[in-house]
Amino acid sequence: MNKANVIEIFSSVQGEGVYIGYRQIFVRLADCNLNCPYCDTDFSRADFCNVETSAGSMNFSHKQNPLDAAQVADVIKKFSRQVPTHSVSFTGGEPLIRYQFVGEVAHAVKDFGLRTFLETNGTLPNEFEKIANAIDIISMDIKLLGDNLLSLHDKFLRAALGKDLYVKIVVADNTTLEEFLAAVALVADVDKNIPLIIQPVTPVNSICAAPATKILRLQAAASHLVKNIRVIPQTHKFINLL
Repeated sequence: MNKANVIEIFSSVQGEGVYIGYRQIFVRLADCNLNCPYCDTDFSRADFCNVETSAGSMNFSHKQNPLDAAQVADVIKKFSRQVPTHSVSFTGGEPLIRYQFVGEVAHAVKDFGLRTFLETNGTLPNEFEKIANAIDIISMDIKLLGDNLLSLHDKFLRAALGKDLYVKIVVADNTTLEEFLAAVALVADVDKNIPLIIQPVTPVNSICAAPATKILRLQAAASHLVKNIRVIPQTHKFINLL
């Protein structure tokens, strides 16, 4: 039985990307292999996992970490019986750091009829390949961090082809056209039909939002390379949802 340090388990709506507004059960895992300056999530390990007392209540009880896969699957099963649910989102942090745990939970929840949704930074392609058969939907971020992550993103996207897959690129005031187009070109080289989401950054720390004119210029430039590009902000922030 695989175990992992889980930050929280709750039922809410997806606030980003292609599946905005769909009801999901979120399993947020600790730890990340990157340090994005615009990250709005505390993914530090904790002694206890916050588990919603009922689906959508926003009231929490606490379970001792680490949790095993069966414990998490039981919570998901309970929530899905309380509220019809589109899918189970494994998020973080970076959930593929605990790919064996994610795979075990994902297989379990698929057995009782739920789709599985992976939110990932797309830098751990080898780990993804080991559990790819347990994942239905993939939301992959391309991180414009100045590091040479593009080769890992490329390998990940090629491994994920055939899945229900889309890519998000978070853009801020300091995002350059050159780095943005390099990321778009990478997606286009894999498959021009992969949906690409420009996600304007939600200001955090010292990161500032990009002006509307910049967002429009970036979308216009990208539209010459890929066929399906949209601008979608973090909508759950607007109504104070988890």
